[in-house]
Amino acid sequence: MEQQTLKEFFDRKVAEYNKPAFIKDDPVCIPHLFTKRQDIEIAAFFTAVFSWGIRLTIINKSKELMQLMGMAPYDFITGHTDKDLQQLLAFKHRTFNTTDLLYFVEFLRHHYQHHKSLEDAFTMHLFKESDREEAEQMLVGFNKYFFLLEHLPTRTKKHIATPERNSTCKRLNMFLRWMVRNDKKGVDFGIWKNIQPAWLICPVDLHVARVAKRFNLLERKQVDWQAALELTGYLRTLDAADPVKYDFALFGLGVMERY
Repeated sequence: MEQQTLKEFFDRKVAEYNKPAFIKDDPVCIPHLFTKRQDIEIAAFFTAVFSWGIRLTIINKSKELMQLMGMAPYDFITGHTDKDLQQLLAFKHRTFNTTDLLYFVEFLRHHYQHHKSLEDAFTMHLFKESDREEAEQMLVGFNKYFFLLEHLPTRTKKHIATPERNSTCKRLNMFLRWMVRNDKKGVDFGIWKNIQPAWLICPVDLHVARVAKRFNLLERKQVDWQAALELTGYLRTLDAADPVKYDFALFGLGVMERY
């Protein structure tokens, strides 16, 4: 398929999926339960971290955690007592268990004691003189920052990906898409203003990689960070300012249409 024809096809698919009707059956519905900026950030972050496997399970477990936090995650994170933490002890999602959850809560409390937004946890690692592109700087830096606290459980490291381990960083890239893209279509929030949509990397999983290879957008065999860069590089030829909007097309074709 010629590039212009492919762009027109993908643009139609983006328009088909990037609308409010998409929200209710997708994990992004969880942060849409909230209006306060910090509540949206925290709900989106946990939901993104939980986003592997069946979408309904991801939605249910994310909602369960929000309910355990009294549907006020920012207030819970910043104001909880040791007694409040007791109600989290039975929570588990796949390999994410109580040990991991308590560390996540501790990190978030520490961060919000010093910053108003979780955006700062990513942008503080941007350096103009770096030879890494912006997304890689942010993801590598966030990983190191996230695990700076004392009493870090070794097992928890597997839940925050980094390009330094050659991960696609699919879940974090999805989280960044939710927070950064601001097309006013109703799905992505666009509440972070210091990160440009042009910097984002497409969230790549097996479904997206399969569709990308079918359209000859991706040559790399391994589904890893280099594959995510390669695919995003192509998507930037379709829309340099907002390449990750095509995540809607690739995801829709791969998951919804089984393309």
